[in-house]
This record gives sequence, C-alpha cells and structure tokens, in this order.
Amino acid sequence: MKKTVLGELEELVLLVVAASTEDVYGVPVMEQLQRQTGRNFTISAVHTTLYRLEEKGFLSSSVGGATPERGGRSKRLFSLTTEGGRVLLEIQHMRARLWEAIPQSKLQLLGL
Repeated sequence: MKKTVLGELEELVLLVVAASTEDVYGVPVMEQLQRQTGRNFTISAVHTTLYRLEEKGFLSSSVGGATPERGGRSKRLFSLTTEGGRVLLEIQHMRARLWEAIPQSKLQLLGL
C-alpha cells in the first residue's frame, strides 16, 4: 500500500478540522492554526489546503446556510472523513516510531 505524504500545512489543517467538535469553515480553521502555532496564515492558503485535502478524500464539505454577516453568502463547511482519520493515525504512528528511535543518551547529551 502506498504511504500518504502530507505537507506540514496539510497536516496542521487536517488536525484542526479533526479536533473541531462540529463542521468548520476557513476562518475558524485559520484562527485556530494561528492560535496553536503562533504563526500567521493567509485565508487563501487555508482555503487552498482545505480544497486540496477534500480532493485527496481526507475531508468532505457541504454548503451551510447563508448568513446576514456574510452578505447572504453561505459557508463551505468541512469535516474529517474516515480516510482522513486513518491518515492522521498513520502519521502519528510514524512520528512516534521516529521519536522512539532517538537514543535517550543522545537526548540527554543535548540537554533534552
């Protein structure tokens, strides 16, 4: 089976959507990314990533209701798919194996 490789932003966006208790759209995803990482992200980068993850089958989306705050425009709401959850677990396990491979003596020498 071919392993899935995600870029850093793809992984972060997928994690934010997975951690959400309800379907989310671009702005809350961007805000959560900024809050969790302390880095700035543009809304266009977040939207591009959300759509790319949907194309890969890791997210699904639906159109939410229109709101007056948005001038009557509706939001595209994203949620994690089973395949998206699977790839996150795959990444988590791979990272854990890599961390476990680091000798404790090396970490101690580095003061970690």
